[in-house]
Amino acid sequence: MRKGFGLLQALLVIVLISGIMMIAMKYATVSIKQTKDLYIRESAELFMNSAVELSLLAIQGYERNATSGCLHEVNITSSDQRFRADVNISKYYLLEGSEDCGYCGSLCKPIQTEDSHGMVMLEVTVESNATNPKNGKTKVKLYRRTLQRP
Repeated sequence: MRKGFGLLQALLVIVLISGIMMIAMKYATVSIKQTKDLYIRESAELFMNSAVELSLLAIQGYERNATSGCLHEVNITSSDQRFRADVNISKYYLLEGSEDCGYCGSLCKPIQTEDSHGMVMLEVTVESNATNPKNGKTKVKLYRRTLQRP
């Protein structure tokens, strides 16, 4: 009878240890997913900052005139196809009566002070490409509205 009781104890210990290991593996899986999601979100935020800077460069390089008007939007895709940014230029803050304000039409918000002349209101949307293998199946969408001076 004693030998059978020892076998029962050994099986109970094995079941207990395997249960503890299953719980540990579950928490490890959850932790890995959270870390991956955080990494993709941080990458998207860094890409958003780069998209803002690149759109400011595009605004500086864009020649406003009567035929081309003002730049309305800038679309940027990362080189590895992980993220896409859509930058909408919703307002140009230009001096009232300036030539540039006439070129921009409804995008122009006339202002009185020269300190704010040339500022732009940007609405930036960044989306991750969930089909990209580097992103896994994680979908991230970030939105930011910012006032910048090109």
